[in-house]
Amino acid sequence: MSVTIRPRPLRAVDFAPFGDVLDISGDPDVMINQGMCGRYHDRAALDFQGGRAGISLFKARKRSLPMELDLVERHPLGSQAFLPMSMGRFLVVVAPDEGGVPGQPNAFITAPGQGVNIHRGTWHGVLAPLSEPGLFAVVDRIGSGANLEEHWFATRPVIESDAGMPDDDPAKQ
Repeated sequence: MSVTIRPRPLRAVDFAPFGDVLDISGDPDVMINQGMCGRYHDRAALDFQGGRAGISLFKARKRSLPMELDLVERHPLGSQAFLPMSMGRFLVVVAPDEGGVPGQPNAFITAPGQGVNIHRGTWHGVLAPLSEPGLFAVVDRIGSGANLEEHWFATRPVIESDAGMPDDDPAKQ
């Protein structure tokens, strides 16, 4: 029997157990560049054990919902931030750890302009843009050591369609 998961809009309060929402909600922390630029300061708790922070570029193929979730992964040695380089939405799947295996997955859909920083050791789905071009800057740990664990689901949960979900700018929420 397959489990279905209804995606929810990505909101900081709901996502907090798994990571940080990166967006421009609220007022800027400070105005810089002669008052022409708002700085939203220190939005993510980057966490690396050994190694160093690196910025990589990922180009992922567009996904469609509904979608079967075949695997989740986690990075025990470092957090991982996904910053879209376009205004498209993407699917974020995360799951709590239950004794070394993922618990019930949660699905979130970002609003245009939102990114996420997934806490070190958090089970999460693979990068799943819902529109083209699927280009992301990713800030994560670069270094030696086993920093990838995968869990393949015997019974694949299905992420339901996002039909009817808001497609709003997070700054207006």
